Amino acid sequence: MDSENKKNSRYQISLPIILAIGLAGGILIGATFSDSPKVQNDLGDNVQKFREVLTLIDRSYVDEVDMDGLVENAIEHMLTELDPHSAYISAKDRIVANEELQGNFEGIGIEFNIFKDTIVVVTPLSGGPSEKVGLKSGDRIVKIDGENVAGVGFTNEDVRKNLKGPKNSLVMVTVKRPGTRDLLDYEIERDKIPQFSVDAHYMIDDAIGYIKISRFSATTYDEFKTALVDLKEKGMTKLVLDLQSNPGGYMNRAVEITDEFLPDKQKIVYTKGKQKRYDDELYAEREGLFEKGDLIVLVNEGSASASEIVTGALQDNDRALVVGRRTFGKGLVQAPIDLTDGSELRLTISRYYTPSGRSIQKPYDDREDYAKDMMVRYEQGEFFSADSIHFNDSLKYATRTGRTVYGGGGIMPDYFVPLDTMNASAYLNRLFANNSAQEFTFKYVAENKEKLEAMGYENFYKNFTVSNSMLDQLVSIGQTNGAKPDLSDLNENRDLFKLQIKAQIARQIWDNQGFYPIYNQTNEVLQQAIKLFDESTKLDRTKM
Repeated sequence: MDSENKKNSRYQISLPIILAIGLAGGILIGATFSDSPKVQNDLGDNVQKFREVLTLIDRSYVDEVDMDGLVENAIEHMLTELDPHSAYISAKDRIVANEELQGNFEGIGIEFNIFKDTIVVVTPLSGGPSEKVGLKSGDRIVKIDGENVAGVGFTNEDVRKNLKGPKNSLVMVTVKRPGTRDLLDYEIERDKIPQFSVDAHYMIDDAIGYIKISRFSATTYDEFKTALVDLKEKGMTKLVLDLQSNPGGYMNRAVEITDEFLPDKQKIVYTKGKQKRYDDELYAEREGLFEKGDLIVLVNEGSASASEIVTGALQDNDRALVVGRRTFGKGLVQAPIDLTDGSELRLTISRYYTPSGRSIQKPYDDREDYAKDMMVRYEQGEFFSADSIHFNDSLKYATRTGRTVYGGGGIMPDYFVPLDTMNASAYLNRLFANNSAQEFTFKYVAENKEKLEAMGYENFYKNFTVSNSMLDQLVSIGQTNGAKPDLSDLNENRDLFKLQIKAQIARQIWDNQGFYPIYNQTNEVLQQAIKLFDESTKLDRTKM
């Protein structure tokens, strides 16, 4: 948080919003709680009972028992009696759980895939340890530290466990390189590998910019500012902020990003908990980089937590049009608390509310119903028709200029866009699910990389076409991998196949910056949003 932002309490700004459907981390807060003597005595009695039971099991139970596992299972079961988002993370799982939100991890820096039971380097990450020692796209990793890893059933998780590791530690990787007879050994010193949460930003046309945020990590705000400045320098006057399927993350990053859109003193979010120290109100506090231009936010049923903070604040302040489908509905705040053995308790300590006073947390009295919520929404037709969504009038609220919005379970967009089932292919999904599409595009790029790079992205974007013979090769690879050909599906959705494969080829050469402009041609929510900028100009900002 910038040092000049002193109105928002330092504690509250550090609270993360964590979504159960995605691993998320947070900033440590103190775990000292002050309660009345009676509460302390009652708690002490329960702790003593738990200790007695553990002692009896340890001393007298007929079989040997893993006491550490027993305690961890007891803690996990205890938390299931609270809410769906309070969680316990063991010491061994904590590093992995926090990596995404820290914005980096430590390893050798490759993007890999497993084709026919062999680990293949898709690309060494730019500036990473593997690129520095000379690993190349297409290298097949056959040994790690002298142990054979080819043809032994290695999984993605096995690869991560063996190649990730502390900074400055060494790992020996043996590769088979196409066109080279002998195996090649590389000793790689692990290092910090950055992970990016702003997947892409680009100009859709001369006026409209696009920014895709996949999660709210420690580095998201800095990434976002860099993208926003770049787009403004390219002439952007209108912005699409894509938060579709963004599961959330750090609350402070959501607040900082929202502050770039709102004038000073406009409320962004507030929280209420059992203890007063968990209550706070957060406001826009500085001159933002994009307070005046037209703004549209894209959301769907996978947009949750910190994504809903941004969306709710911009909707309630009539700053942006919200386009898409109803968001997930997660309005609980978790505080990550260190336990003595290095494990972590993520305890729900407050609820957050949008500026109009909405709690968007969906009911969780029945945990089974909570878990099935997305399936129920689908079966009831909510993904296809806004008319299937019914809100309780008692949960009606008003935006800054008097527009009606509702609480009680996610954020309803201003403009609903149904799930696009016309632009879908079950066969194409199978080809991606069994890695056949990835294998084909990897092979194609390996054989044509120089030609593709020589084209340049603009020429590729405008003129490159996936041929029918390329699709025939894809079908053949899919059949080898167990995907039965469905030629009627392919013929019906041929344009979709070509566009998706083209996007995947672009990703291997130009990363996400090359992928999203092509892939987003199938993003119906975005395509509808682009047509709605005339509507965004009608928002009454005179009361802002």
